Amino acid sequence: MALIVVGLNHKTAPVDIRERITFGPDIIVAALKGLKKLPGVHETVILSTCNRTEVYCAADERARSAIQRWVGDFHGVDAALTIPYLYTHMDAKAVCHLQRVSSGLDSLVLGEPQILGQVKTAFNTAADAGTSGKLLGRLFQHTFSVAKQVRTDTSIGNSPVSVAFAAVSLAKQIFSDLHKQTALLIGAGETIELAARHLHQQGLTSMIIANRTVARAAHLAAQFDGEAIGIDQLSEHIARADIIISSTASPIPVLGKGTVESALKRRRHQPIFMVDIAVPRDIEAEVGELDDVYLYTVDDLEEVIEENRRSRLEAAEQAEEIISAQTEEFLAWLRAQDASHVIRDCRQQAEAQRDEVLERALRMIDNGKPPEEALRFLANTLTNKLLHAPSSQLRQAAADGQADLLEAANTLFKLSKPRR
Repeated sequence: MALIVVGLNHKTAPVDIRERITFGPDIIVAALKGLKKLPGVHETVILSTCNRTEVYCAADERARSAIQRWVGDFHGVDAALTIPYLYTHMDAKAVCHLQRVSSGLDSLVLGEPQILGQVKTAFNTAADAGTSGKLLGRLFQHTFSVAKQVRTDTSIGNSPVSVAFAAVSLAKQIFSDLHKQTALLIGAGETIELAARHLHQQGLTSMIIANRTVARAAHLAAQFDGEAIGIDQLSEHIARADIIISSTASPIPVLGKGTVESALKRRRHQPIFMVDIAVPRDIEAEVGELDDVYLYTVDDLEEVIEENRRSRLEAAEQAEEIISAQTEEFLAWLRAQDASHVIRDCRQQAEAQRDEVLERALRMIDNGKPPEEALRFLANTLTNKLLHAPSSQLRQAAADGQADLLEAANTLFKLSKPRR
């Protein structure tokens, strides 16, 4: 049985293809079971995120083409349209690929941590649906351990590489305990949403979202139990804010020096950390001259991000070494499974021969034979039965000049070196 991965991601397929090949919560279970019904497919897991869709199968190798066609067929998309964008990995490459994905090495943002949670969810969904089994179960559990080792033994997740993440990381340096702070986020676009998400994950619970369209601010604030206000209300709320992050499309600043100065007086000069991500600026440059204000611009953050990108690339090299070693470890386990049925058959045959000879020896005792005679019969007969077939095969191997088989027997039975 082979391990097969078929998928597409942000590197191989444009967004209009990716958005047509996704598996949402409403269809994922049906998809898993449908995929498993393909001839030769025994186990399935499907990973579907905004940047990738991948199907993981334990299957006969001949099923590969059917799996590739199924990816498009399930969504009613012509396979001729999807197949050019698909990648396929088998066995060792499949194991390595899953470990790289789960460790964030194949992500749009190198080392991003969210993907591991998404992989775990994908596996749990398959387990609940009954479509994963021993092989994929072992693969995914091993992969989770590898991803944890990568996070523990390298610094790949320690350095922010997005503007929003960098802003929140700087806030943590100034306020070590974010759950006691209040954040004011100005704007409601993607960057502000990401900053809000990072702040929430770091334990911050008091959040104000300010936007020209209050309804948009309210929609975002509701996700984090926050409060929504209009930008025209900023001056009333700045004094409440320990952290201000701004990213709007305004052509002129939305925060001036005078407004911030008044807020600082009401705060009795408790410090405010500010990040102005907007271009052009949302916060007047003169605000940075005020005591008790820590103002960073997007340029300041870009310097941090570029340095951290280099740090992550170095960590990624270390992660690749871990993954290479752990891939080989899993493959060793996989190879051992190939021998399990041979070992099982061998033991069953030996046990059947043992039971047959033991029954004959017991009958000898019942018929009045001395126990010593029955034991000698048992030992001699069982030895002959166990060694008859191997001995016959080895004699034939010697006659045929199969030195490799003789050497294998020497290793298998831990014998002395064969005589020349």
